Amino acid sequence: MNLDKYMQFCLSLPGAEEGFPFGEHTLVFFVKGKMFALLDVDNFESVNLKCDPDEAVELRERYEGVTPGYHMSKKHWNTVTFDGSIPDKLLLEWTRNSYDLVVAGLPKKLREELK
Repeated sequence: MNLDKYMQFCLSLPGAEEGFPFGEHTLVFFVKGKMFALLDVDNFESVNLKCDPDEAVELRERYEGVTPGYHMSKKHWNTVTFDGSIPDKLLLEWTRNSYDLVVAGLPKKLREELK
């Protein structure tokens, strides 16, 4: 996975936007102002993704490249390291799941704006 391909995928999701709220190195993808993915643009080595708490633990146990979210709520976020152990298809699926979790938590009016 390369940074451009990943950015294109994230920005292809309905209502997705990007920004640098934590400084010039940390790229954050948002939907309706809520984060669904964070990464370091200089060292594209990992990404933080929101995850269902039960699934988060399962993924950490199953994949060596998945750890508790770095600088995030360990209950709701995972860090996925690009060490070759996670196929690109799975990374994109988890990113979509992160986006979907955030959208599900939005007020109904904002969710409807994404349709």
